[in-house]
Amino acid sequence: MSKLKVGVVGTGGIFRGSHAPAWNSHPAVEITALCDLNKSLAEELAAQYGISRVYTDYREMLANEELDIVDICTANLFHSEVSIAALEGGFHVFCEKPDAIDPLEAQRMADAAEQSGKLLMVMRNNRFVPASKFLKAYIESGAMGEIYTGRTGWVRRRGIPGRGGWFTNKALSGGGPLIDLGVHMIDLAIWLMGNPRPVAVSGATYTKFAHSTLSDTADSKFGTAREGGVFDVEDLATGFIRFENGATLQIEFSWASNVEEGLKFVELRGTKAGCSLKNGELKLMTEIEQVLCDIVPRFGKDEKSPHMHNIHHFIDCVLGQAEPINDPASGVDMIKILSAIYKSAAIEAEVRL
Repeated sequence: MSKLKVGVVGTGGIFRGSHAPAWNSHPAVEITALCDLNKSLAEELAAQYGISRVYTDYREMLANEELDIVDICTANLFHSEVSIAALEGGFHVFCEKPDAIDPLEAQRMADAAEQSGKLLMVMRNNRFVPASKFLKAYIESGAMGEIYTGRTGWVRRRGIPGRGGWFTNKALSGGGPLIDLGVHMIDLAIWLMGNPRPVAVSGATYTKFAHSTLSDTADSKFGTAREGGVFDVEDLATGFIRFENGATLQIEFSWASNVEEGLKFVELRGTKAGCSLKNGELKLMTEIEQVLCDIVPRFGKDEKSPHMHNIHHFIDCVLGQAEPINDPASGVDMIKILSAIYKSAAIEAEVRL
């Protein structure tokens, strides 16, 4: 069987560090073309992987290449534009998160996928972490009972990516840590909760560290910084989501804040048990024979990264060997949530969805 041909739009850090290893490790696919506005960047990568064709205009690549899949790793603003063009061109699309920077664009992507009959999938790598997969099965078994509230977040002490570049430019990114980090953890929490329908949100955003250059993690090295560039996004966002079934979710995301340590977490509370997934360590809080118990599952080393699992799952779906773990409609809902939190922060009131 001939291999699926992949064309890539955007060859920066997320492609090099996560997407490229995933595509190149799967025997059913091959990357045949790269596109980046920075041609030398794409040519460098093409030489490394033995890829012969490089473009600076994605439209030219879509018109000239016999592709099966288009992988999109651009700045957030261009996710919808490139996705729609690729879908309308008859290609399956895998796109880095977030789906888009506003709900209308996310809906246009979903509509293009439906009309084309091609698969559109946006990165949801945290669903593929072993602890997440175990927890999903544990919850679906009924062991946690009714999940009625929770909280999730990703808090950094000092870890602003690409200061002055597209990450901190709202026109290109759509926002700061809420859209950058929040899309990961809010999705994970809602997925674990059984995908209840959100009905209202409230939120607040803050920008307090735009001029600080301190860093305590490699996160600040991500993206391309630009001296004197734009910084018009939040560096911290907090919020509250209400769901149709009465459940609620507290959220907090920051690139920079005066906390003791960085923390990535999901906590859920159910009538039979609770769970805490903090910086990769899972604990279950329950009771056994009238005794309160904490259970700590242990997971072996996973040879694949969560990003690799997600992309390999997408390939399986394209080949008809699996059903998608997420769909464009859930992506539209996610961007609606994020957009409404930003709106709530601006008007200082709850926003109904």
